[in-house]
Order: sequence, then structure tokens, then C-alpha cells
Amino acid sequence: MDDDDLPRRRDDVLAALTKQPLDPLSLDELDERVAVLEGEIARVKAHKATAAGHKAIAESLFKKG
Repeated sequence: MDDDDLPRRRDDVLAALTKQPLDPLSLDELDERVAVLEGEIARVKAHKATAAGHKAIAESLFKKG
């Protein structure tokens, strides 16, 4: 079995990202990285809000009493 066939941990990408050296990056590359990360943060927050809404609906449907 290849490593590619194994399930990946969710934090592998984040761990790799935080270990990347920033010294070789230019100011433009750093600005681009910040913009991409800010976009990803916005995407995650939007997904979290949607998931919270779904959870609240599910809890209200299965609420006892």
C-alpha cells in the first residue's frame, strides 16, 4: 500500500504550512500568502456558520419535551 492510499490527518497540511520557512519569500509573495490565508479564513468561518445553523436546526428537531 502506498502512502497516498493511507488516510491523511486533517492537520497535516496545516502543520506543513506552519513549518514552511518565510525567509525566502519576497514582500509580494508574503502579501499574496496573507491574502490567500485571509481568504481561507473567511471560507472556513462561512462554513462554520453554516454548520452551526444546521446543528441548531437538527437540535431543535430532536429536542425532547
